[in-house]
Amino acid sequence: MLNAAAAERNKEPILAVLQESVNTGRPLQALEISSGTGQHVTHFAQALRNIIWQPSEFDRQSLASIEAYRAHYQLHNVRPAIHLDASLPHQYWGGIQPESLDLVVNINMIHISPMACTEGLFKGAGEVLKPQGLLLTYGPYAVNGQIAPQSNIDFDYSLRQRNSEWGLRDIAFLSSTAQRSGLFLEKIMDMPANNKCLLFRKESLV
Repeated sequence: MLNAAAAERNKEPILAVLQESVNTGRPLQALEISSGTGQHVTHFAQALRNIIWQPSEFDRQSLASIEAYRAHYQLHNVRPAIHLDASLPHQYWGGIQPESLDLVVNINMIHISPMACTEGLFKGAGEVLKPQGLLLTYGPYAVNGQIAPQSNIDFDYSLRQRNSEWGLRDIAFLSSTAQRSGLFLEKIMDMPANNKCLLFRKESLV
């Protein structure tokens, strides 16, 4: 059971956004892309029992940690974790069917992965979400080309030093990328530690 300090800090604020944004009165299907240690999905699943959660990860060590959390909490509404590469088309996402999900959650991935993962995230979410389904992303972002405060500027610089394909993405760019897949930025919510939650809604055909 790996433990990420950031996940421990932000799991409750993100849960509060979920509780405000999703229907808690009927059965729902959710996919977490880039589940990391497993701290988030097990925390959310304990509070939101009406949701069947599908955790996923690209990193093999993290997959083992997610399974350890599942075993520890014995949660019936968390499925076994699947290996998922967000840069690949949804047909490679472990058999998840088109328009089968009410919710996709993606926490702290967009800035520490190549752009192909962000583009794949929106494209895939546009396919697997039901009409009116919700994509929630969380992390630090640039706003209208500007990064603030200084701590986020420093963070962005350190990310780009580690990998030239990483870095904080601009919300306007993410919004236009999402729109190409039928997802529209519905709400931006300020979060602790200079992060934000972005809520994207899949537009229905009617």
